[in-house]
Formats: sequence, C-alpha cells, structure tokens
Amino acid sequence: MEAPETPPDVASASSASLFRLRHLRLGLDLRPEARALAGCLVLELCARPAPGGAQQEAAEEDRRPRRPRVLVLDTHPAMRVASVAFRACPDGEGRCGFVFSSAGGSGAEGEPGRGALPPPPPARPSSAPAGHPHPHCPLSTPSALSAFGQALPEVDRPGLGASPEPLRDAPPAEVPPPWGEPPPAGPWACTPLESAETAAPPLPAFPLSAPAARAPYPLFFRVDPFTDYGSALSISLPASLEPQRPFQIIVRYTTVDAPAIWWLDPELTYGNSKPFVFTQGHSVCNRSFFPCFDTPAVKCTYSAVVKAPAGMQVLMSATQSTYEEEDGIYQFYMEYPIPAYLVALVAGDLVAAEVGPRSKVWAEPCLLSTAIGKLSGRVEHWLSAAETLYGPYIWGRYDIVFLPPSFPIVAMENPCLTFVISSILESDEFLIIDIIHEVAHSWFGNAVTNATWEEMWLSEGLATYAQRRITTETYGAAFTCLETAFRLDALHRQMKLLGEDNPVSKLQVKLEPGVNPSNLMNLFTYEKGFCFVYYLSQLCGDPTHFDAFLRTYIEKYKFTSVVAQDLLDSFLAFFPDLKEQCIDCKTGLEFDRWLNATGPPLVEPDLSQGSILTQPVETLFHLWTTEPLDAGAAANSVNIAEWQTFQTVLFLDRLLDGSPLPHEVVTKLSECYSAQLENMNAEIRIRWLQIIVRNDYYPDIHKVRRFLENQVPVAGLKSLALLRV
Repeated sequence: MEAPETPPDVASASSASLFRLRHLRLGLDLRPEARALAGCLVLELCARPAPGGAQQEAAEEDRRPRRPRVLVLDTHPAMRVASVAFRACPDGEGRCGFVFSSAGGSGAEGEPGRGALPPPPPARPSSAPAGHPHPHCPLSTPSALSAFGQALPEVDRPGLGASPEPLRDAPPAEVPPPWGEPPPAGPWACTPLESAETAAPPLPAFPLSAPAARAPYPLFFRVDPFTDYGSALSISLPASLEPQRPFQIIVRYTTVDAPAIWWLDPELTYGNSKPFVFTQGHSVCNRSFFPCFDTPAVKCTYSAVVKAPAGMQVLMSATQSTYEEEDGIYQFYMEYPIPAYLVALVAGDLVAAEVGPRSKVWAEPCLLSTAIGKLSGRVEHWLSAAETLYGPYIWGRYDIVFLPPSFPIVAMENPCLTFVISSILESDEFLIIDIIHEVAHSWFGNAVTNATWEEMWLSEGLATYAQRRITTETYGAAFTCLETAFRLDALHRQMKLLGEDNPVSKLQVKLEPGVNPSNLMNLFTYEKGFCFVYYLSQLCGDPTHFDAFLRTYIEKYKFTSVVAQDLLDSFLAFFPDLKEQCIDCKTGLEFDRWLNATGPPLVEPDLSQGSILTQPVETLFHLWTTEPLDAGAAANSVNIAEWQTFQTVLFLDRLLDGSPLPHEVVTKLSECYSAQLENMNAEIRIRWLQIIVRNDYYPDIHKVRRFLENQVPVAGLKSLALLRV
C-alpha cells in the first residue's frame, strides 16, 4: 500500500518529503588500520509531484508539479564529501558493482578492474513483496535485470501512476559541465569527478559504462551545520529535473571517527587476534555511515559491495549475500524496504554454525560453541511461535551475531541479522528475553515502523507486548509475569527519579530541534507503551482476538511507516462495537490521555499468574528488612541458588531501592550470599556490586574494581557510575 504521509522530522535536515527514494547502493572500503571507511553512495530517486492547486478549476500552470532545485541529505561532521554527481537512471542496469583501488591505485571509470563484481547467483523468484517496485527495475522499462542477475517482471508502482519516460539525455560535451546552479549565498563546491579518482587514498568508484550522453555530471554541493549529531549536505539539482523521472545521485566520501562506526583493536575482542568493526545506526547515527534520508519515515531497498582486509568476515543486514574470495569482496542485497537506521555492518574474526533451518549464529571462534549450546533449536521455536501469533516471518533468514563487550547496547533488531552483546550469553533468561524481543521487532519496528522518533513506543511497546505473548506461549504465564514484574519495578524506579511530571514519561514525546532522539529512549517507551497495548488487548476480551487484529495491522502496513493514529484507527475499524461505545473517549482512559499525559501507565497488567515466582521474592525481602533482623531465619528461608535469574535480580533491585540499609543487614547479606552471587551471571553480580557501593560496604569494594577490569562494557560502566542516586 501507499505509505502514509511523511510527518515532519525535526531530527532530520533532509528534504525527504520532496523525493521518493527507490534504492540505495553502497560501495564500502573498510580500512581498519586507519579506523576509516571510504564510500561511494548511489541514490536512485525521483522528485515527488506536488498536489494540485486548491481549486481544481485553477489554470494548468497553477497546478504544475513542483521541481525541487536542491536535494538535502543528512550527513555528519565526521564525514568528508569528495564529490557529488548526477546522471539519469540507465535502462537495464543489472548489477550493484563498484571499482575498488588495488595496491597502488584506482580502477578507471567504466573499467571494472580488480574488485569489480561479476553478476552473483539469481535471486529467489518469489522474494519481492507484492505491490512493491523492485529497486533495479527502472521506472521507464517493463523489465530489467536485478542486482543478482535475474530478469524481473513488470510490477505495480503504488502511487506513481504510469511509468514515465527517462530523463532527457544531457547534451554531450568533452568536459561535462556541472548541472545545477549554486544559489548565490554561501560557499558551494563542485569537485571535478577526476579529482575523486586521484584522492589519496583512492575512493570506491561506481563503474559507469553508459553512453556519454548519460555520463555523470558533477554537481554543486555544500555542507552546513545542523545539530551536534549531524550536518546537512545540500546538492543543487539540474534545472531540467522533472517529477517522477528517476535519476541517480552519486556521492563519494570518507568518514573517520563516525559515531555509527565502532573500530576495535584486536585486544578489545575476545580472540585478541584481528581488528573488529561494527555499526550501530539507531537512532540517528547512520548519517555518519553514509549520506541518507535519516528518518524512520523513509524506507527503501539497498545493495552494498564491501571490500575488507583478508581474514575479516563481513556481514550486513541483508536478505542475500555473495563473496568473491580472490578480491576480498562481499556483495549484499536487501530486497525489502527498510529505514536507514536498520542498515548495519559487522566485520571481524567471525565463524558461523546453523542453529535452525533458517538461523545461524555468528561469533568469534572462542565463543561459538557456547552460542550454539544456548540457541540450538530455540530460535526456530521462537520464530514459529511468533508466526502463529502474527503471521509469516517475511525476512527469510534470522541470524544472530554476538559482538564484543564494546557493543553499546544489549541487542539491536537489524533485519536478518540481530546484533547481540556477547556478555548476555552468561544469563540464559536474559538471553531468551532479549532475543525474543528482537524477534518481535521483525513484525513491529522492522516490517511496520514508527514514522517519527516522537512515537518510538509504536515499535518498542508493540514489540514488548509481542515478546510477552511469545514467552507466554513458549515458557508459560508465570515466567512472563515474573519478567514483567521486574521491568515494571524498574519503570516505577525511573519514575521516582525523574518525577511524574517529566515530559519524557509521555508516549508521544515532543522532540525539540537539536535534541538527539536517542535521548528519548527510556523505560516509558517500552513499558508504558506495553501497558497501553495491553489495555487495548483487554478491551477485546480475549488476547487471541487482539492477535488477529495485529495480523491484519501488519499485513496492511508492512514495508511502510506509521503514526499512532494509524494504529488506533485500524483498531477501532477492526472492532466496530468498541468504536460504537466510544471506547477511545472513556473517562480517565482516553486514548489521547494515554498518549499525551505524563506519569505512570493508566492501567497495569494483572500479574497474579506469576505469584508462584514473585511471592518468594517478596517474602525474603520482608525478612531482610524487618526489624529486629533475624538473619538466620532469612538465610534459611530459601536457597536463592535454585531461583530463576529474574527472581534474584528482582530481590536485589528491591534491596537497592531500600538502600542505604543498616550496616548489620549489609554485613549479614554479604556473609550469606556474597560467595553465591560471585558465581552467578553479570546481571546478578552488577546489582550486588551496586548494593556494595550504595551502602559503602568497604570489605567487598575490591570486587567492584575486579568486575570493572574484567568484563563491564561501555554501557555497563555508565550504568554503574550512576548508582541510582
């Protein structure tokens, strides 16, 4: 279906609303020795037609489509743009090829030299989503070759109407003049294309074999400040540009110290033998990886060709891949449209093993056996449960790569290739929850995406709800209620710290210009969002009825980005009896109040089915905090070594909430539990260490130093430093 109208995005400097992005191609040269990436970006896009005039009877000239003169892309101060060029989309261009420099120089334009890719194997014939234009089928031709060498049939083009003719050929010239006139104000650059060819080190080039009439023409461009997390790349377009006529913009660039790209020296990996690099695009970091429309409202397919040093295995969030061993060239293709933040890359000393019929785990060699033991057979179990609830898994593969401790978050739902921090392998239950959450994002967040960062709950709240439906089906209601109780405890803890009137506790948070959307990620996004979705499910009377609605919602909006009103309108349309009852305006529980009121959730779930697991935690906490203390009775009441991880962390969190505790209590806690806790996973140990620090318990303070030195990642250091004060 046609994507909903793109809402304004104050976190993006781009002119995304003026263009339809068809496809992006990336040629990437990884240079770990310099901690740098050299890139060539090819955007395939067309200008959107303007809506008609206010009066349909207006003169034709008053309803003439707009012709945007400037294309603006999101970029970053860490990026240096070497050149920008324009050309009309050639007919029948069938491969995603780039020319990389061999030792000592660069291949010539039009001559696929060392590193140029031969056509890879055919794509799966049934892989393209119905109703979605294939990126390599030019709008002007009934058929074309895909990037993977397969002839593609004519497809529907939602919202584009009849296939327009190609852009008129440029007049031939011995030296192509720049297209696009620079506005008079400010410094504009127009780098001759041959200057990028001789850059040191050479940049990847897009092999161009089209006739001279369709050769690329250099364009004027400029880079302006935008925010502390990005810049604006403005590109002056040809005056003859017509709406709906496809063209290509070719940008060659280098990026160093980009916030999206994490370069690790060998000693920062588990194997200590080879460099490692990964990207993390959420929320607005990928503008430092490649120039783009860095907004979740814009989706497109992509292809990439990556050159890496020998011994580095390269992976990307893509549905297909090939490898040219002789030249160290990897080729990737994502056949479904995704937002820019989900384009992800990882490269290093990685090996793989199958853990299911459509899943592999990737890890450093020393971790692979552990990963196999934790996940073999499980991933398919989770995927099958999710498909039963929400419909077919559309992405083909569901692979998982375990990253070194420097990975800044626990997990990231990159399509086809979930990124997970390796330290989570210590905790079986946290591993289960975190990966199932990322599985749920395959439907909620990846297939259907929040169109604005102000409504991240549309992805995170729905994914959290879906995660808990999956765990209920696979591990039972008691386990799900225990995990939910643990998370809601954390939500109320954050509420106490921030205050109930804090605007970040809204589901629809107003994003002010200059504020990084990543700053809006908090427990309200997940848990208050979950509570609203849970409330909607309870209105249906039976969660299976709500599952049916969500299947319809996914089918209607997949491959698009939506706003909250799309979800709520679809909900009321699916349940007309609720609409007749004006359930959205029920006093005290209005949908608008859910979205825009600060404070805790208006409704929280009934967790009584988890009491068999949560009640022992409450009892033990009461024994340790009731005066006078009977340490013997408390210690002998339960063996916490037999508890599930979520029971132990819930108990320790309650002790943290009550800190500072009397010195006698902390001393007895240490005597009873310290040795046991030291042999448990990191999620448990870090909480015990926080209790030590929060209560100034110096006899155990050396354990804090040892923990920090041995295994705390960057995110953990930040967490421990806060100490919840």
